[in-house]
Amino acid sequence: MMPDRLARYETKLRQLQQKGRWRVLTGPGGIDFTSNDYLALAGSPRLTAGAIAALERGVPIGAGGSRLLRGNHAEHEALEAEAAAFFRSERMLYFGSGYAANLAVLSTLPQRGDIVVHDALVHASAHAGMAAGRAEAISVPHNNADAFDDAISRWRKAGGTGHPWIIVESLYSMDGDKAPLPDLAELANRHDGFLVIDEAHATGVHGAGGRGLAAELEGRENVVVLHTCGKALGASGALVGASRVLCDYLVNRASPFIYATAPSPLQAASVRQALNVVAAEPERREKLQDLVAFANRLVADRLGFAGSGSQILPVVIGDNGRAMRIAERMQADGFDIRAIRPPTVPKGTARLRIAITLNVDAPTIARMVERLAHVMAEERP
Repeated sequence: MMPDRLARYETKLRQLQQKGRWRVLTGPGGIDFTSNDYLALAGSPRLTAGAIAALERGVPIGAGGSRLLRGNHAEHEALEAEAAAFFRSERMLYFGSGYAANLAVLSTLPQRGDIVVHDALVHASAHAGMAAGRAEAISVPHNNADAFDDAISRWRKAGGTGHPWIIVESLYSMDGDKAPLPDLAELANRHDGFLVIDEAHATGVHGAGGRGLAAELEGRENVVVLHTCGKALGASGALVGASRVLCDYLVNRASPFIYATAPSPLQAASVRQALNVVAAEPERREKLQDLVAFANRLVADRLGFAGSGSQILPVVIGDNGRAMRIAERMQADGFDIRAIRPPTVPKGTARLRIAITLNVDAPTIARMVERLAHVMAEERP
């Protein structure tokens, strides 16, 4: 008898259910405390009007091919030029997603004989890129600059002759804490290496003019920066800023760039509009920072969790089931809060990831924290 070809998948799905790791797709509902739409641009009149204007001037929705064939559109090139000027990078390339950008950069730029040293908490897309690349990869403890230094020094002493690549996020997506970028930049210089910074959760929110936490480093020949366009910028895609040589190398050698249909020209136009809003409306960032400070104080006072200091507030629960029960009760009360479980976060650190955006105000944040305090007290370990 032929074995059931789907049985192995059903078995693994049952195992996920037993571990409290079962996932289903659910749409948005209730008050937004989970999205990355930090500046409330995704549904804003400004971006909507910009998209309508782009359509009216003939910008197509689809590219119709890869950038190296017929898919290269004037909107892509205009976005890359404007973004390079905004972020003060020598050149920029637009990718269809942050995942594709990380996959392209880390599978292409580090060469055989180099070493890739990454923070233990970097995004899954970075791991995918490193796994597909040619260089050996080493993980070091989170936000420990000395550990990066030690790993590179050991590699050199063992005969390493290539270049080290330091891979970090400027603001970590599940913990909300910041990388020690000045120390890491100094390490990259001292070890004749490169520093790759994923600014996904800092772009538009942090740094001078909303240019991110790496704003003072961008433009250096040994610094590569990724800016996601689907979070604070309210659109989609990602921009990679680097030297002209490295960008040319990506165009010529990065499979996720060469073999993918180009991003939507309409989305490129929307990102251009978003950058204009970030530059012209600093009050959005200022208002968000006020809300972030307020939320951090409340979480510390009412929940007993030290605030992250950023718009990402993790409330670590530990147990998968308890995290899910608390999240479900908060959702039932009208607050869209989601539980994050392993393997997205380390085992035993299931959490609620609370995101503060301009889609909420201070009274709403206060009501949410008060309700969460009651639910957590009732849902004891």
